[in-house]
Amino acid sequence: MTAGPEHLTGGEAIVRALAAHGVTHAFGIPGTHNLEIYRHLTAHGIAHVAPRHEQGAGYAADAYARVTGTPGVAITTTGPALLNIAAAVGQAYSDSVPLLVVSPGMPLRHPSRATGLLHEMRSQTDALRGVAAFSHRVTSVAEIGAAVARAFTLFRTGRPRPAHIEVPLDLLGAPAPAGPALLAPPAAPPAPAANRPGVAYPRHRTPGHDPGPRAPPPRLRQRHR
Repeated sequence: MTAGPEHLTGGEAIVRALAAHGVTHAFGIPGTHNLEIYRHLTAHGIAHVAPRHEQGAGYAADAYARVTGTPGVAITTTGPALLNIAAAVGQAYSDSVPLLVVSPGMPLRHPSRATGLLHEMRSQTDALRGVAAFSHRVTSVAEIGAAVARAFTLFRTGRPRPAHIEVPLDLLGAPAPAGPALLAPPAAPPAPAANRPGVAYPRHRTPGHDPGPRAPPPRLRQRHR
């Protein structure tokens, strides 16, 4: 008898997908709507760093990506918290930094008219679409793995730029079929410096050629009397 698909909450599904792509650190602030994500970080080996503000989380994740060479991950809660990180996302877009922002969103069946739900916004995805390479609102737990794989495919095979994934509140805590684990393709090895566009070499210096030691610049020379 064939076993059915594994059932996971949306919170565990997204943490599992991050861990499968090698994520070991995340930056963010726990809030009312994202606790189901935080619940699973430790079990999947992801350490968490909590700054004082979501903008700080975004810039910390950006810095982590620049220093380690691996994508930075930030977790926010809904509404104002997500908008707080938008400045860091915009900077990551400008500088081609692989930054993934994960946030909850309004429930799937939330009406389009305003109802006063906590941190309600007209559209979080539209707001982040203006500063990220893409903003993806999933509609099922089974779609989460594909959304994370899409982000890491962008980071590894295209021009690395920030991405946002939104998981509706009613998916975060309810177990549902999770679907197979999906992985982005591995990153291609970097091209040799001589073949990279935009790499310039000083006159009389070419790759692989060492003209020997140079005299120090004039301001560094010692005066001998």
